Amino acid sequence: MYLISEDINVTEKGKGREVTKKIFKSTMLVCLVVMTMGLFMVLGILYGNFGGQLQRELVKEAAYLGYGVEQQGAEYLQNVSDKNSRITYIDQDGTVLFDNEADVSEMENHKDREEFQKAEKYGAGESSRYSSTLSKKTIYYALRLKDGTVLRVSGTQDTVIALVKNLVLPLCWILFLMLGLSGIIASAISKRIVKPVNELDLEHPEENQIYEELSPLLSKIHRQNREIQKQLELAKQQQEEFALITENMQEGLIVIDKYTMILSANSSAWNLFRVDKTRQGESIYCLDRAEDFRHAIEHVLGGEHAELILKLNGNDIQLIANPVVRGQKTEGAVILLVDVTEKLERENLRREFSANVSHELKTPLTSISGFAEIIQNGFVQEQDIPKFAGRIYKEAQRLLQLVEDVIQISQLDEEKTPYIWEPVDIYQVCKNAFDSLKEKAQQMNVHLYICGESMKIEAVRTLLEEAVYNICDNAIKYNRNDGNVSIFLTQNAQEAQIVVKDTGIGIPREDQDRVFERFYRVDKSHSKEIGGTGLGLSIVKHAVSTLKGSIVLRSEEGNGTEICMKFPKVHKE
Repeated sequence: MYLISEDINVTEKGKGREVTKKIFKSTMLVCLVVMTMGLFMVLGILYGNFGGQLQRELVKEAAYLGYGVEQQGAEYLQNVSDKNSRITYIDQDGTVLFDNEADVSEMENHKDREEFQKAEKYGAGESSRYSSTLSKKTIYYALRLKDGTVLRVSGTQDTVIALVKNLVLPLCWILFLMLGLSGIIASAISKRIVKPVNELDLEHPEENQIYEELSPLLSKIHRQNREIQKQLELAKQQQEEFALITENMQEGLIVIDKYTMILSANSSAWNLFRVDKTRQGESIYCLDRAEDFRHAIEHVLGGEHAELILKLNGNDIQLIANPVVRGQKTEGAVILLVDVTEKLERENLRREFSANVSHELKTPLTSISGFAEIIQNGFVQEQDIPKFAGRIYKEAQRLLQLVEDVIQISQLDEEKTPYIWEPVDIYQVCKNAFDSLKEKAQQMNVHLYICGESMKIEAVRTLLEEAVYNICDNAIKYNRNDGNVSIFLTQNAQEAQIVVKDTGIGIPREDQDRVFERFYRVDKSHSKEIGGTGLGLSIVKHAVSTLKGSIVLRSEEGNGTEICMKFPKVHKE
């Protein structure tokens, strides 16, 4: 035990020394960077001040010399004994007339010099030129005199590099002393910082009272611990929410690994295959051993998308499988199972509709063609021609009605035409329907009655008119001689009700659930005689559904039929 404790103490001391070294090195590095930047900033400031001072001196000297030249002439410059500045006197054409450091006969024309051109233009000008060989910068100041000549004064300034070279030894001593002092301070600070850190109890950070300066750090650690706990709880909550979402999906969801083992699946998937959750962890082939299912799984685990329709317990299930790829390797697959039974049924109904339309169109066309052919070949006596023409006309009218109904119900299915919702008077719609059917009712000796008053709802006028017209038309067609068709209108605060009641032949109980199907006729022979297409009530049902209403049929064979339609007064999207 003693040895173990000793080893632990040695380890802790070793870690403490490493931390101390890191803090010391960091502190020294910061000090070195700060000192270096400070020295360069000081040198920069000194250099700038020296240059500014030199320039100001040149301006003063040029003004002084210019005054002397204007008063005493160029001979004044011969008597000037200034060895710090170079003085050059230049004529208007750029010829050097005087220079205190060079032979003017050997000097080139100065007309192209920048400071000379500025002085010519503005009265005074300055420029600077750098000599890389001498590591010096020469500053020129030119002043135009009253007679047009130019007096130029120049001085040299050491560059930053030259300035540094001149100050190398003093800078080294200063840097050495500052580094030594920084080392001493850094060592003391490092030990002072590390000591309380080594005494911390990180398991209970909020209980540490050893080092007051560490309170913010300890508080932060405490908050981080609580935040980590919150993140763990949040992750758990999100996992539960994801499980809740997948469990409430109507679609089945299965995740498998690259070995076909089921990693997870929701309840919908188990229900579709009618197995329990105990199969999780087994191969997915235990759910369905069909060959096409096995090929789809092999296909998706091969890294490709797979789709197929499964027959499960009498339902059509669409399987959509996508691979899970990591680094160009398939690690598993996600499988989605969608019940498409209803969708396929709708497609079948659409195909049946097309077939029924073709059949219903072919029947009257065949009759028309046959009667016309008989008349054309002269097989009909002249007195029978009106009879055959009447049959042709009747079949043509039936064909025209069928085409109109098919177009109407197709438009209702597609819903491409934008509906205009507006206030519609139900009483007026019913009255208009009776007005349109009045002649047909008289021919069949059927009496029409409306019981109610004006009432308005928000509806699509054309759909409401079609629904009322088709119901009334059917009530007249399938009525008896001296029968009645009555409309009763009632309303309350939320909805309006239209009840169409007739005294016709009625509908057998076994047919009442199917009368709203397309092309369905209770009595096909009788329907053909009166021109029925089998689409009227289908159009009514579709129109009522679009208007957000409801429809109820009550009928008794031999005692008439009653159809009740209810519509909301206010349209809601």
